[in-house]
Amino acid sequence: MFAALRLIELGFKPIVLERGKDVRSRRRDLAAINKDHIVNPESNYCFGEGGAGTYSDGKLYTRSKKRGDVNDILATLVQHGAPEAILVDAHPHIGTNKLPNVVTAIRETILNSGGEIHFNTKLTDIIINDNQVEGVITHTGKEIMAKHVILATGHSARDIYYLLNDKGVAIESKPFALGVRVEHPQQLIDSIQYHCNERSEFLPPASYKLVQQVKQRGVFSFCMCPGGIIAPCATAPGEIVTNGWSPSKRNNPYANSGVVVTVEEEDLKPYAKYGALAGLKFQAAIEQEAFKAAGNNSEKGQLAPAQRLVDFIKEKTSNNLPECSYTPGIVSVPLHQVLPQAIATRLQEGFKSFGNKMKGYLTNEAVIVAVESRTSSPVKIPRNKETFQHPDIKGLYPSGEGAGYAGGIVSAAIDGQKCAEAIGLLKL
Repeated sequence: MFAALRLIELGFKPIVLERGKDVRSRRRDLAAINKDHIVNPESNYCFGEGGAGTYSDGKLYTRSKKRGDVNDILATLVQHGAPEAILVDAHPHIGTNKLPNVVTAIRETILNSGGEIHFNTKLTDIIINDNQVEGVITHTGKEIMAKHVILATGHSARDIYYLLNDKGVAIESKPFALGVRVEHPQQLIDSIQYHCNERSEFLPPASYKLVQQVKQRGVFSFCMCPGGIIAPCATAPGEIVTNGWSPSKRNNPYANSGVVVTVEEEDLKPYAKYGALAGLKFQAAIEQEAFKAAGNNSEKGQLAPAQRLVDFIKEKTSNNLPECSYTPGIVSVPLHQVLPQAIATRLQEGFKSFGNKMKGYLTNEAVIVAVESRTSSPVKIPRNKETFQHPDIKGLYPSGEGAGYAGGIVSAAIDGQKCAEAIGLLKL
């Protein structure tokens, strides 16, 4: 969407193809996941207007300051309805409840400025002749001719990686991380971080950021959501994927965070025959195993396997589970037997270390829910540093998280702008 905005500023009329639905229609599919355990593979927490960002936590903190103008991104969000506080906060945050209206306003700007947005329109092929992009083909068979295609699919559009691989377009395996979501009572995290029994109304819900090296690998917290909710983020039936988000007030009774372990080449050896898609295959296999472990025996299942935190470390099946914000429901499962050993043992040691750093963190009041697997794309689509185009395909601009060049809302927005500007330079 930010690529489209910048293209408009440069005098173009962009055509945005969105495989999913608009924000309002998309809500019904999210309700279906939570209430009926039905996953629409084209419209879910990851696919639809605004992508995963629309129903993400809305964290805007980034280390991408050298890549582009962060303040420009924040100002654009404010112009479209985000709170002005994000312009001055050290760790700006919009909130999942406010993001959909911001995304809707951006859409209106694009349309009112001569751009086009086509919902429920899935890209199924890219027309390439003599290593030059000529256009794209949608799921209806319609051809849309264009010399410049910004491929900004998000990190979960696996079919795009398969498409590129089948067409012989170079892609690369990329490092990523995988683990679980851990959820504590927010009051417990507050008491640990603020060293008091009750948080003052003038203090925000406490957060944390933890990291530890375990057996030459990083174990770290990811996307910590104070006052948040664990969400079901599968993009296809037969898999369990968790993520977290917070409303703007961060006023839910739980605090959750991804705690993940870096995935190394040795983990991917069983999938080596898939080449650049090995990480994707590994990721998918664990998500499918989590689905089975929770006893989901139909394509509609979204129960998640879970275990009390201390029980996980002691490798003990939990006799019962605490209340949890994951709406579809959790099932007691020995996750130390479900997760790959290289991941599980490092998580166990990592949690012990976190307990030493935050006294009270290591408790059976906390529950871990599997699996947190979409921290980033396991595939990277290469591109030229100067032109932002694929090195072999002229006119193809891999962009954002799905291409391996961003790690959040702001960095993805900056990357989209950069691709648009590269196209603009060709017009001069």
